[in-house]
Amino acid sequence: ADSHDALTDALPAQGNGAPTRSTADVIPNPHVARPVPDEATLDHQALYFNRELSWLSFNWRVLYQAMDERTPLLERVRFLAITASNLDEFFRKRVGGLKRQVAAGVTKLSPDGRSPKTQLELIGEAVRPMYDALGTTWREQIAPQLDDAMGLRVRGYSTLTPAQRQHLHDHFKANIFPVLTPLAVDPGRPFPFISNQSLSLAVILRHPTRGTEHFARVKVPRNRGRWLPLDEPLQFVPIEQVVAHNVHELFRGMTIKSVHAFRVTRNADVRRNEEEADDLTEMISERLRERRFAPVVRLEVERAMPDEVRRLLMRELSLDDEDVYVSDGLMGYADMMALANYHIPEARYSHAYRYSGWTPLVPTQLVHEGETKSQQDIFSIIRAQDVLVHHPYDSFQASVQRFIEEAAHDPKVQAIKQTLYRTSEESPIVKALIDAAERGKQVAVLVEVKARFDEERNIEWGQKLEDSGVHVAYGLVGLKTHAKVALVVREEDDGLRTYGHISTGNYNATTARLYTDLGLLTCDPDIGYDLINLFHYLTGYAPEQHYRRLLVAPRNMREAFGQLIQNEVDFQKEHGTGHVIAKMNALDDLELIRALYRASQEGVQVDLIVRGHCRLRPGLEGISDSINVISIVGRFLEHDRIYYFRNGGNPKVYMGSADWQRNKLDDRVETVVPIGDPRLEERLIEILHRALEDRRLAWELRPDGRYVQRQPAGPDEEVGFQELLMQKSRERAHAAEAPWDID
Repeated sequence: ADSHDALTDALPAQGNGAPTRSTADVIPNPHVARPVPDEATLDHQALYFNRELSWLSFNWRVLYQAMDERTPLLERVRFLAITASNLDEFFRKRVGGLKRQVAAGVTKLSPDGRSPKTQLELIGEAVRPMYDALGTTWREQIAPQLDDAMGLRVRGYSTLTPAQRQHLHDHFKANIFPVLTPLAVDPGRPFPFISNQSLSLAVILRHPTRGTEHFARVKVPRNRGRWLPLDEPLQFVPIEQVVAHNVHELFRGMTIKSVHAFRVTRNADVRRNEEEADDLTEMISERLRERRFAPVVRLEVERAMPDEVRRLLMRELSLDDEDVYVSDGLMGYADMMALANYHIPEARYSHAYRYSGWTPLVPTQLVHEGETKSQQDIFSIIRAQDVLVHHPYDSFQASVQRFIEEAAHDPKVQAIKQTLYRTSEESPIVKALIDAAERGKQVAVLVEVKARFDEERNIEWGQKLEDSGVHVAYGLVGLKTHAKVALVVREEDDGLRTYGHISTGNYNATTARLYTDLGLLTCDPDIGYDLINLFHYLTGYAPEQHYRRLLVAPRNMREAFGQLIQNEVDFQKEHGTGHVIAKMNALDDLELIRALYRASQEGVQVDLIVRGHCRLRPGLEGISDSINVISIVGRFLEHDRIYYFRNGGNPKVYMGSADWQRNKLDDRVETVVPIGDPRLEERLIEILHRALEDRRLAWELRPDGRYVQRQPAGPDEEVGFQELLMQKSRERAHAAEAPWDID
């Protein structure tokens, strides 16, 4: 389907269960796949998908969750908001970066053979159907069903009764009017700065006696709520419409000729030379200021906006026609998240409108049973055996948070060292680290101030930690620290012992309920030795560190993964048993893709579970025949990374923070840990196999770039991968008689 009308027509009827047509007919394929010449070498451009178009394909899969009737109704609203938020970030990061390259005259081709200019053209062609589909999905599918099912409705101002309009006028005068700042444009007042992702009104005014026309901009306030409630339950009006219909109050003595909404997106790709920065925090603070004033990369306007007003905005914002996106309805669908989260009164609420509730369970090994075990500290448990936790199926609070909090209070703990990439608003982890420092323990934290869009928060956390006596480092020049690790050093009867936590996800109690992530709690002395050396590298000057077991980027990870793939080639040649399974967020590293191509050419079976973008083209004759790629998109964000190598029947299994992406392997500090405990190894392998068997959430990548969602063959296959893991967690909890109302 190439238009939003076709997208609508392709959807199943209300309540019809599984889609009646293949999703291949519903989800457009952004790729322009090229034929592969017979003599193509493994660096040929036709063997690689474009990264940007592959990401857009991923966002189509997210949008499809909003289009799919099998998704609970309010969750469809949530997926619509996520799709819009993703698209905003894509313009800020990826489109903004490509525009910088074009402006700088960069002509270097991407691995798939496209210049920055060509990529921008392809992105424009691919994004517009998605942008239109966002609005169509809301207007023609979700909004009517919300109204029919529960009476939840976003109403246009024109549909209101006189009494409702008067009520909103009174609300406007009391709560909105005082905070508005109309900004006129004339020879003495230049065109105002329009902040990123702000919703504004373009107002054309006429002087009643002079007959002159004037332009003014009114910013719609973000802090007054996007959806203003009416006197009828679950009925709302967008705030921009309330401001627009009362804007005459701001311009008394003038005639309002027209009022139309618009929205801008600014470039976030502001780069500076870190090598020249004496103070990373100062440089990042300056970068944040620059980002605020960065060039506009997208302008969204109402279709009814007069052409002369649109042209004025384009001229003042230095934009061309291809930068303008025309909306037939609302703008800023990311704000729909507030509606998805809105409390629905019990009388109108049905559990069918949201996913069934899920409370993370206490990991079996960490369950407090009886008076004796309740006194057992977490370090005794870890000494007995390694602990693997899988969030959000396993409780973050009862595992990782408990680990750090107990370390902070345990008088035997001498030191705590930790990386912080992203953390939550009211972070219990940060509070525990501050508590530990105030209790006299040695606490060292690597706060990554280059974590995109979290820089300001991380600088604030770092300063708060420093004020409490924590030793804080703010990252390495030229490298972003993406590793998720913690180290606890404890004085015990036989001397100092190290305890470590190595994770695929951030120390964030909020996202631990939404992202699937793995973590290993261990007191393995070799891993402890490696973590000690890693923190010496992160906080001091020790670039030549060597590691016994950890794979650390950019030190030894790329070479290790390359050798592990080559080992499977050797096993395949000798025994015919080569097999690689890898689960990750994204795959774009050319060197490892070529290694996988070579492995496939030798007959190695390669199964990849890649949630997001993927440069690799599977199923190409003679090149990637034995490579399969699926993507899983569901209620939780698939974020864990697992790497399996059959190794001739003696599997090697790894988990950690790194995807197979060039920047992760070369430009970031990442950690991946081998799993030595057969029990934990078996559990990770089971997760991989469950994912590969999924027929509810999984999408198969075809050689031409299309993603086709698998369809359940029967009721047994309607249970998706994530639901199955929730069931398994319940079974483990019941088997251990564990309470699982913990978070």
